[in-house]
Amino acid sequence: MNPLPFDAVLCDLDGVLRHWDPAILGDLEVGYGLATGTLAATLFHPTRLLPAITGQVSDAEWRAGIAEDLHDLCGSADRARTLVEAWSRPVGRVDPDVLAILAAARAHVPVVLVTNATTRLEDDLAALGLLDQVDAIVNTARIGVAKPDSRVYVHAAAIAGVDVTRCLFVDDQAGNVDAARVAGMTGLLYAGPPSLRQALTPVQL
Repeated sequence: MNPLPFDAVLCDLDGVLRHWDPAILGDLEVGYGLATGTLAATLFHPTRLLPAITGQVSDAEWRAGIAEDLHDLCGSADRARTLVEAWSRPVGRVDPDVLAILAAARAHVPVVLVTNATTRLEDDLAALGLLDQVDAIVNTARIGVAKPDSRVYVHAAAIAGVDVTRCLFVDDQAGNVDAARVAGMTGLLYAGPPSLRQALTPVQL
């Protein structure tokens, strides 16, 4: 019997391994004369976001749609496109502590990124130097369903090559963690590097 408590680590990307500067949206709103919260409400409105993270539209189509939605608020199509281009340039930053923790775990079990993302994900990961830092990537835009759909967890476990009951799933969204637990996984609601390090201690001994 395997003495380890799990045979694979399935880890979310945004909010765990990758983080975004919270000032980006606010600075753009000030620069374009928009009310606070306007950009987040537009960028992540379910009618725009869900098709993008389930692969119904490409990342480019998603961003073009956002520019259309911002047309009137920005005063012109060109100004709206320029705003979206400015928002699109950053790729976030990697948390070095989380990366080190996952690297240590990866010496014992496979580590798979499982993230709700658009078709741009792989380019972002390349820019961040993360493509070779994990064993596999589950991008929901490539499989047609997004967390917390149970099919994401079943698919991720299959990609890892282990039974769902032998997976540790890490995410910063409680709903996603709850869904993983319902699927039979061990779930960790991410609360910072110490919580992840503690959860992975058994596979780093």
